[in-house]
Amino acid sequence: MKDTLQYLFDHRTLGKEDAKLILRNMAEGKYNDAEIAAFISVYLMRSITLEELAGFRDALLELCSPVDLSDFNTIDVCGTGGDEKNTFNISTMTAFLVAGAGAKVAKHGNYSVSSACGSSNVLEYFGYSFSNDPDRLKREMDKCNICFLHAPLFNPAMKNVAPVRRSLRIKTFFNMLGPMVNPSNPQNQMIGVFSLDVARLYHYLYQESGKEFCIVHSIDGYDEISLTGAFKAFTRSTERTFVPGDLGLDPVTPADIYGGTSVEMAASLFLKILEGKGSRAQNDVVVANAALALYCMDENPGMDQCLGRAREALESGSALKAFKQLIAYT
Repeated sequence: MKDTLQYLFDHRTLGKEDAKLILRNMAEGKYNDAEIAAFISVYLMRSITLEELAGFRDALLELCSPVDLSDFNTIDVCGTGGDEKNTFNISTMTAFLVAGAGAKVAKHGNYSVSSACGSSNVLEYFGYSFSNDPDRLKREMDKCNICFLHAPLFNPAMKNVAPVRRSLRIKTFFNMLGPMVNPSNPQNQMIGVFSLDVARLYHYLYQESGKEFCIVHSIDGYDEISLTGAFKAFTRSTERTFVPGDLGLDPVTPADIYGGTSVEMAASLFLKILEGKGSRAQNDVVVANAALALYCMDENPGMDQCLGRAREALESGSALKAFKQLIAYT
């Protein structure tokens, strides 16, 4: 690692295979915490390259324990995190709206590292027990339209990195990797990213994936559709900038989508919105994200119909039903 660090400190970059090897060595415990922290710090001072990101991704995919959900046409709705905006759990709630609308969701998630509450935190708070048992996950998908894939259960090799990430408590290149290493390899993905540079890297890599995908980034820095201003959306064939009015929705303020400073606060707000007691702004943000996820899976009905399906899932209680069924299934 010493030679690698010196190489990187000299403002050079890694090739894909070298990046892949280093991450494998890291996962296998060949480096100590100080070496891992130093390596991570390189990417806090400069942007990651396409070759480096692809190498890190490939290493994690080779090391993960896959789960076969190919009997279902699934979508993952996942953000990189790291936008430092402390919103409520928009992507997690979006997943339940999509499930409530009748689509199949293979939600990949983890504990929070750089924010108050991640998707794993909120589900665990409500009593959900994580599992990597394929039969149970398939039954959940069949019964609830959604299953949850807690990242550490499927990528245990990353346990050597977890303490360093928790100590740093800031976004690192590992934030970029999370959405790309869903162990079920869903056919569709909607991914939120924290910067436009990362969106472009993702766009290049996902064009080679064979998936249907939509990558979103709000121009003011959110890793989701925040409705606080314009947002970019990248698909296989298009790159487009939207404003809230394009979806027939009004802009919201950052305060409207604030999620609190603790898991308890975030969980309380999560349930309040799912129960139909959220504000107009909170509801609109979740509906917008769910609609784009549904549109990602099938563009034929058009965005207006997808918006209608998403709102119906929230207002009819079917999203709440999917959530309660998943928790009860545990």
